[in-house]
Amino acid sequence: MPPKAALAILDPRRTNEWQFFRALWRTDRALAAAWWGLVALRGALPAGFAVAMGALVAAVTDGRALAAPLAAVGVAFVAMQVLTPVHVAVGANLGTKTAGWLYDRLTEAAIRPPGIAHLERPDLTDDLTMARDFDLGITGPPLFISMDFIASSLVMIASGLAAAAVLAGYQWWAPLLVGSAWASTHLLLRESSVWRAREEPHVLEAQRHADYAYRLAVDAPAAKEIRVFGLAGWTVGRFAERRRSLLDLQMHAMRLREQPVAWSLALIVGSNALLFWLLARDASSGAISLGAAVVFAQTAVGTSGLGFGGFSWALRGAAQPAAAVLRLEAAMRPAGALTPGTRAATGMPAREVRFRDVAFTYPTGGAPVLDGLNLAIPAGSSLAIVGSNGAGKTTIAKLLCRLYDPQAGAIEIDGVDLRELEVAAWRERVAAVFQDFIRYELTLRDNVAPRGAPDDAIEGALADAGAAETAALDAPLSRAYAGGTDLSGGQWQRVALARALCAVRLGAGIVLLDEPTAQLDVRGEAEIFERLLAATRACTTVLISHRFSTVRHADRICVLEAGRVVELGSHEELMALGGRYRRMFELQAARFARGEAVELPEETGEEPVALEALAPAEGGEGRGAS
Repeated sequence: MPPKAALAILDPRRTNEWQFFRALWRTDRALAAAWWGLVALRGALPAGFAVAMGALVAAVTDGRALAAPLAAVGVAFVAMQVLTPVHVAVGANLGTKTAGWLYDRLTEAAIRPPGIAHLERPDLTDDLTMARDFDLGITGPPLFISMDFIASSLVMIASGLAAAAVLAGYQWWAPLLVGSAWASTHLLLRESSVWRAREEPHVLEAQRHADYAYRLAVDAPAAKEIRVFGLAGWTVGRFAERRRSLLDLQMHAMRLREQPVAWSLALIVGSNALLFWLLARDASSGAISLGAAVVFAQTAVGTSGLGFGGFSWALRGAAQPAAAVLRLEAAMRPAGALTPGTRAATGMPAREVRFRDVAFTYPTGGAPVLDGLNLAIPAGSSLAIVGSNGAGKTTIAKLLCRLYDPQAGAIEIDGVDLRELEVAAWRERVAAVFQDFIRYELTLRDNVAPRGAPDDAIEGALADAGAAETAALDAPLSRAYAGGTDLSGGQWQRVALARALCAVRLGAGIVLLDEPTAQLDVRGEAEIFERLLAATRACTTVLISHRFSTVRHADRICVLEAGRVVELGSHEELMALGGRYRRMFELQAARFARGEAVELPEETGEEPVALEALAPAEGGEGRGAS
């Protein structure tokens, strides 16, 4: 027996179903109480109707007044018809609220931790995939629809229990006889086993792949390449293949039920035949009245709810993501936690930023990305970092932003361990542009200053980034909105740069630029970097780039390899050294001169660069350059 199943038997509160019903209660107690009350009432009404019918038959045979029993039959019948749509409406409302509550919890769990390791941990991937889109109809009906299926199954089993309770008035063993026969079908037919199988790793993997193929089909970023490379059929086919694997599991579950059908039929037919024979015998002999026989016969039929009700596929389909959200809430907070820190960061860095024997490995595991890194960056200077893909360049920027903490060593700001600084206070001192920067579907104003800034600061930042004429500040940067506009890749990159420059105007003291001009042409890059250096002259600037036109402007250049500094100096010093930096520089220049593809060999992983990028820009080589 799987460990989870064993734990669920020992403690039912560990089951997904328990967590789901707990979520309903926590979402809206009044609405959840009404929903459960209607489950109980609807479950009791069929047995009540049977009792009323028995009373009516008894009144007819005894010649008594019929008004009261007729009224009882009518009330029970009308209530059964009226309460169903009421229950559907209550369930839909509760389902909608619960889905919103779960999404709120998931959003909080994902966004609140100060670090980002919790979003990259492999052991949380399956739960995150399942929980993220659970109410969109991709993995099952939305919760407001599933609630009706769930209620119907619970009402059936409640009606079976109520019928069994009334049937005990005939003989104490009668409900055990037919009730156990109907209940045994859950085990014999392995009802809904396919939904329990959704917890298996291969099922979750298939769902993950289906979700990925779905995203490729419906999200804009992949649209161009899917069409250019003729991948439409591949995308649809891959999605269909993964979805089909889930259907195959369902068919497998149906096949599991074929063999025990005969046993189920034998138990049900045998137990019911025996009970109805006894009822007929006792009614014929006068041991029970005709009215009682009618009641017991109807409730004997009603015990079938024990077989047809229970924990349906809809409940399992809804409970699994609900439980996943609650597990993620508990797991993400510590996984994304950072040492809180209490010290202020005002005016930092004033002297230097220093990496001292820093080692770091990502949550996904593998080899260390940084391994004993030692590097000092004087405050107010600019440092360019170059190296092959995977050398650890972007990781340095992430650590400086305190998106992670190193596993060994320390990052010191003016001699103070970065972990001692209050996280939010330090981040107010940092401005960053990452190569995968966000394109907010907001106005230009909100793209440059999401947290707000004076218009003169926003306009100044746009001018510094060469984006002054991009659009009006109030224009939405998406054509999906009225009056919106779309931008080219280069324009978006200038907007991202303006976002960092606006932060500098608001007081940031360290600027991190990770491929900040990758979508600009060479001349535009040279122009922008001159603007960046001028706008951040009072800041400590760390630049990550493959382009030497950008790199040579920096005060110093750091060559990174396998998570360590292998060369450090100005452009002229490194060229004179004749080491790795010079080889990369000359290789690019030579290939361009020969008219070949201008790119570095595979071992460096560098990107192509034009020859004119290798020449110093007119007007000098940047801050502190000779």
